Amino acid sequence: MNQLPYERPTEHYDEKLETIDEQICDLIKQRKDLSSNTPSLPTKQLLSNWSKKYDLYEEFLVSVFSHFLNEEWYRPVVEPTGFLKNIPILKSFEKDHKFYTVTFIRQFKNASVVHFTIDRDDPEDDEMSRRFRDPNLFDLEIVGKEVDYDCRNEGGGGSGGHESFTYIISPALPDDLVDYKLVFKQCKIPFNIPTGFEFVIELNK
Repeated sequence: MNQLPYERPTEHYDEKLETIDEQICDLIKQRKDLSSNTPSLPTKQLLSNWSKKYDLYEEFLVSVFSHFLNEEWYRPVVEPTGFLKNIPILKSFEKDHKFYTVTFIRQFKNASVVHFTIDRDDPEDDEMSRRFRDPNLFDLEIVGKEVDYDCRNEGGGGSGGHESFTYIISPALPDDLVDYKLVFKQCKIPFNIPTGFEFVIELNK
């Protein structure tokens, strides 16, 4: 997700707010640590109670807490540069008449791009009704050597029972993918809440 540069809506900043603003940042960090950075939102009743107690609009609180689920959207974007080669993969997983395939990995000097497709036989399904009924995406995790890989879903699209998606992986994966696995974890949008369904593509088999 490409971010627009930060532009302050006003030139004025009351320095008396600095201590409180820093405390807000500290509390956000404490909240992330305490929740192990997992989705966790207050109930509607709690938000209603707090809106009355602190004289805040309930919908405003809903918006504030919803943003805790979206921090990953604001990670710095890695743009792949310096194309090297394509690595054919063609590994698949099938469940419930859906065929999930990693077709190939495009190698760049600073990143890798994983190409992922989903094929289903939905001859009677209208595309819009299917998306409305099943608004899910997949997060990707790289399991392999002791490297912390950042995996960003760049989105995708499709029609007629076929969808394709790309993931930018940084740093770049090695050309030798022995002992590497791609773990796809389904999540429900818009808040990327895990559904519990996941599968593994083993690259060395």
